[in-house]
Amino acid sequence: MRSTNVPARVKAKKRLMKSVAGYHAGPGTMYRRALEANKRSEQQAFVGRKLKKRQYRQLWITRINIATRAAGLPYSRFIAGLQAADIRLDRKQLSELAIHEPATFQSLVEQARAALA
Repeated sequence: MRSTNVPARVKAKKRLMKSVAGYHAGPGTMYRRALEANKRSEQQAFVGRKLKKRQYRQLWITRINIATRAAGLPYSRFIAGLQAADIRLDRKQLSELAIHEPATFQSLVEQARAALA
């Protein structure tokens, strides 16, 4: 007699249909359409996780640039000055300092300016 592993297949189908619950029309009710929609959504989620990192870094750089230009130094010169002064803070930390502790950030700008001179 042929064995078909039915319980595992039913469980897999249920898991898939639960993951696409709420999708409009076919993908929410038909197995094959659900399979395609789920595969596509997983691909887009993977790409989205990479894009999120890129967008956050872009936001931090924009915030730092605004703060450094207000202090009279462009972003690129500020970063070069930090490297010359051997100050190792990542852009996320610099962004937080620029927003929440402007005095501390101003002292970093002065140290970067002094290292460039």
